[in-house]
Amino acid sequence: MQLNEFLILAAFLFCTGAYGVLARRNGVLVLMSIELMLNAVNINLVAFSAFTKNVSGQIFALFIITIAAAEVGVGLAIVLLIYRNLHSPDLDEVDQLKG
Repeated sequence: MQLNEFLILAAFLFCTGAYGVLARRNGVLVLMSIELMLNAVNINLVAFSAFTKNVSGQIFALFIITIAAAEVGVGLAIVLLIYRNLHSPDLDEVDQLKG
């Protein structure tokens, strides 16, 4: 497979994730969209790593995967606290929590 095919797939995933972050109101869907964007970056890193026969892109992809796992843990905790206080995961209502 050519490098262009991987880059097109990664661009499609990144654009889909960016649209999800900007258009969605549900906190869980926003987190899923951020994960899509991070996976697109991982595809780019691994594709360029394989193209240049260098391992550094794959190592950076592993770091991004671990950071994404931590982000999911913290993000889901925040979404659960918002749901507990507002009884809705809608992110437009978060400004009501100002003290």
